[in-house]
Amino acid sequence: MSVTLMGTILIVEDTPSEMELISYYLRESGYSVVGAVSAKEALSRAVELKPEVIITDVVMPGMSGFELCRSLKKHPATENIPVIICTSKSQEIDRLWGMKQGASAYLTKPFTCEQLIRAVKSVFG
Repeated sequence: MSVTLMGTILIVEDTPSEMELISYYLRESGYSVVGAVSAKEALSRAVELKPEVIITDVVMPGMSGFELCRSLKKHPATENIPVIICTSKSQEIDRLWGMKQGASAYLTKPFTCEQLIRAVKSVFG
C-alpha cells in the first residue's frame, strides 16, 4: 500500500525521543517530515522550505516555541504557515499565551497519534 504524501511538516523539537515519535505519527499518516532541533534552525528551514505546517515544542534552549511562533508570524515568507504548539505546558494560561503569539493550535503532551493528526488536519485548511 503506497501512501500519498499530503504535504511537508516542520517539527521543532530538541528531545530526540519526542522528535522520533511525532515524525513517526506524521509519516504513518502520509506526511513528509523535516526536523529542526532549535528555533533558530527552524526559522531558516521554514523560510527555505515553506512547509505546510510547523509543529513546535515550547521549552527549548535559546529561543522558546512561543518566541519562534511570534518570529514566524512577523516574517513575510512564513507569516501564513500554521503553527501548532506541542508542549507539556498544560495550563490554560500557557494555551492562551500560545494562541496570542499566533499559534493555530495547541496540543499538550502526552498526546495520541489521533490527537496529533486531528490538530494537523484542523490547520491544514
